[in-house]
Formats: sequence, C-alpha cells, structure tokens
Amino acid sequence: MARSPYSGLPQRAFWRGGVAGVGPLDQPDLYRPRFALTRETRVFTAGSCFAQHVGAAMKRAGLQVIDTEPALRGMPPESAKRFGYGTYAARFGNIYTVRQFRQLIEEMLGLFTPALPIWEKDGRYWDALRPGVEPDGLASPEHVAEMRAQHIGALALALSQADVIVFTLGLTEGWEHRASGTAYPTAPGTIAGEFDPDHFIFRNYGVAETLEDFTAVEEMLAEINPDLKWLLTVSPVPLAATATEDHVLTATARSKAVLRVVCDMARESSARIDYFPSYELVMSPAHPTGAFAPDLRSVRPEVVEGITALFLAAHGLTPAAQDAAGDAAAADEAICEDVLLDAFRP
Repeated sequence: MARSPYSGLPQRAFWRGGVAGVGPLDQPDLYRPRFALTRETRVFTAGSCFAQHVGAAMKRAGLQVIDTEPALRGMPPESAKRFGYGTYAARFGNIYTVRQFRQLIEEMLGLFTPALPIWEKDGRYWDALRPGVEPDGLASPEHVAEMRAQHIGALALALSQADVIVFTLGLTEGWEHRASGTAYPTAPGTIAGEFDPDHFIFRNYGVAETLEDFTAVEEMLAEINPDLKWLLTVSPVPLAATATEDHVLTATARSKAVLRVVCDMARESSARIDYFPSYELVMSPAHPTGAFAPDLRSVRPEVVEGITALFLAAHGLTPAAQDAAGDAAAADEAICEDVLLDAFRP
C-alpha cells in the first residue's frame, strides 16, 4: 500500500474502529488528561445543570469537592437540593453563560455592580442573579441583599481553596439589562420579575465574546491563584426554547458549536486548561437506542453513569460503592431553570 500521512496512525484516528464498532462509552482512549486529579485535589464546580452530574461523580469518587455554602444541619437532602445547597462550590445556582460567570467574579472583586438585582412576584422577592436557589422567594428585599452578601463571601472562600475549576458551558443565549449589560440566568418574568423590552434585551453570544469572557475570568482568577487549573466541558442538553428567529434545533446546534470552539481555543492557549468530551460522548451516533430520555433533552441515567465512569477511570479513580440505582437517582435530580420555558409553549 502506498505511503500516506495516515499510515501508522492509531485506531483512535479512524471513525471505523474509533467510533463504529466500539461501544459508545467503551472508548478509554478518547480522553487523555493534561493533569491529574487525585483524592487530594480541591475541586470547584460550576456551570449549567449538566455540571451537577460531574460534581456528583467527583464526590462519589472521594475528591475534595468544595462546598462553602452548605445546607443547615438537619435539612432533608431533597429540600437542600431544591434550594441549591450542595450542588456547586457555592450556592450560585446554574451558571448558563460565560458572561454570567465573568460578572459574578467581577462582582466578587468589586469591579461590577449588578443592575436590578432583586425581582418581585406576588409580594415575594428573588435574587435576580440566582433566582432558582429560592423557589419560593424571600420576605423582603433586605433579606435578599443580606443573603447575596453572604453568598459573595462564600464564593471568595471557595475560590481561595480551589486547585481546579470544573466548568460546564451550557448556553450562548441570555438576557441582559440594556443600560448596564447585567446578564441574568433566566429571562425576567420566567421565575419572577417582569419583562419590559425597554429595560431588557436578548443576547446570543458568539465565539469572540464568549472567549473574551472566559479569558477575562481566567486572568482575574490567575491573579488570585496562579496555579489554578481548569477542566472545561460542554453540556449536551439542548435548548428548551430559543429567543432567536431560528428553529430550536438549529439554535441548539449553533449554541453548542460556539461553546465547543471556545473550549478548544481556551485549551490551546494554556497547559493549565483541559477539556473533557462529555458532549461528544452523549452525541455519539454509536448509542444503539440514543442517549436521551423520551423528552429528547434529559440524558439517560445509564449514559451519565458511563460518562462519569470513563472520566474517573482516566484519572485512576473509582466511585465509592454505590449501585446504578443511586447513580440514576443522582442524574434525575439535576435542576434546570430553563425547563420552565416550556410553560410558554403554545
């Protein structure tokens, strides 16, 4: 056979044998970690709702997953989950866009003050920057402000402890306050507040904006901790709804493509940044019955379990003794505010 630049390449370089003919989650050569995670590694988790699975897997493997805003003693696990406790490194709820994360860090550093930070509905009040963590709202604006101040302190503590930030990029679509650019995790009027087009504007962040936001976050945190590492992932969960004029399917493809490109560009910029292909593992056509539940958005628990097992194995880690039913329960518990958008479907 004639000599070719493809001669002698490993099996992983070819679709046939690298994907076709291989179990969808039986691909240990897919992920080659840039740096090791051990049970001594202090992990800061954040991102969209799929990040909840990543954090849960790391906890089961015995890693030191940071939690500086824990639930009150005696709070039932179901209630703690509903109120955003024990989900991420601090109680900031789902962070869907990189712009959100950037503004959160800038707020912590005193570089940014959010506009309209408190939303009201039926006499109750919500933190507009994390409305999902108080499903029933709070009794007064003062209580919201007090809780936010405590939260920012807990965030600073979590970041001071971190060796690695595991961040799951979820969406590019979001809503901002027109005058200030304040980015919110949900559109006003979805959980609380009122939507006024004179005050709020839809944004669909592109590659350049998203990379700029990530780079800003990375540089700000490097000033605090020069040894801090990053492990990026992209959520495979499709958009529940789009505010563009596109079909939700093409809007989803655009959003995920932007985030995936940003991850690659960020990884190429620094040896301290790595990427784990959870998105590719879910979207692989090798799944014989598909990776999604009947709603075509939720990833099937056994797929989540397989992905997290592959991730842990790549780092020489194994989960603590727990049966598949426990893993499935953990997968089912992921809370995503964007599913509330389905209530507006005609």
